[in-house]
Amino acid sequence: MSVAALGAAALLLAGCGAPPAETDGGGGSDPVAGASDYTGCIVSDSGGFDDQSFNQSAYEGLLAAEEALGIDTQEAESQAETDFTPNVNSMVTSGCDLIVTVGFLLSATTAEAAEANPDTNFAIVDDAQIDLPNVKPIIYDTAQAAFMAGYLAAGTSETGRVATYGGIQIPTVTIFMDGFADGVAYYNEQKDADVQLLGWDKEAQTGTFIGDFENQAAGKTNTQNFINEGADIIMPVAGPVGLGTIEAVEEANTDGGTNKVIWVDSDGFLTVESGTEYILTSVMKLMGEAVEQVITEDVEGNFSPEPYVGTLENGGVALAPFHDQEEAVSDEMAAELEEIKASIISGDITVESEASPQ
Repeated sequence: MSVAALGAAALLLAGCGAPPAETDGGGGSDPVAGASDYTGCIVSDSGGFDDQSFNQSAYEGLLAAEEALGIDTQEAESQAETDFTPNVNSMVTSGCDLIVTVGFLLSATTAEAAEANPDTNFAIVDDAQIDLPNVKPIIYDTAQAAFMAGYLAAGTSETGRVATYGGIQIPTVTIFMDGFADGVAYYNEQKDADVQLLGWDKEAQTGTFIGDFENQAAGKTNTQNFINEGADIIMPVAGPVGLGTIEAVEEANTDGGTNKVIWVDSDGFLTVESGTEYILTSVMKLMGEAVEQVITEDVEGNFSPEPYVGTLENGGVALAPFHDQEEAVSDEMAAELEEIKASIISGDITVESEASPQ
């Protein structure tokens, strides 16, 4: 589904705690017995379903399951954290078979609802704190792909300075920043270089954070500050806030700048509406595929609380194609990235983050 279509869908969603929208699943086939009586549901975090990031990716997984299985679907879009509980409760009372909650910040709400409703299955994206038989975590070792992005950024920077920043300092954000920092450090080690990273100190676990996932103006200002400090490649780990980074880079490059952005969660070249020519790559979490898989397993009666862990090896995380920036990435660099990927998968390179799945 396009961003525009997702945005239109979002406008139809109910407000805080209002009844969820419903579709009849009529567009898909029904290859699984009982699928026509099954309802899969989703609750976004405050970024909304058209965030060009992880909410959108997870939502597309629900739509893919609807198309492939012929199930009914319902969704509730959260505008603020105060919407979490009423939105999840509205899904429970409407008879959902499985409810996908999107994001670490929905953990407490999901745990409370799952414990109170043991006959309803839940899956939560980006959280593994809940230990209940009816909750399946969907988590990612994002540091692995972010390591590759950090190496790429260090190797393609023209200024010798790169940067990253986050929305909120939570594990699902800092795992990107840890991997990115390690990738920059690995490049420096391998090439006897001294590329500097702004915005994150992995050892101290301190850095630059906006404080939310909505304030695009703050993301723009923050990026302008990084550019003024000499960083020419910036990785925002901040959902829609990252659109402010795109805007800042677009403006800076009108005067001949060569600044670039590394997007996260989805392939930003395919999901962001403008400035895509400046996206070097994206650190992707393939959430849509995971959500569709979990729903399919539940429809087939194979639900399990065992976590789904996305890695480079199983394709759950990946580095996106370079698209319009392909000329900025040398053949040598592309080959080195493939070698690094193989070494991470084999264990020859260990990527560690306090936030990595254990």
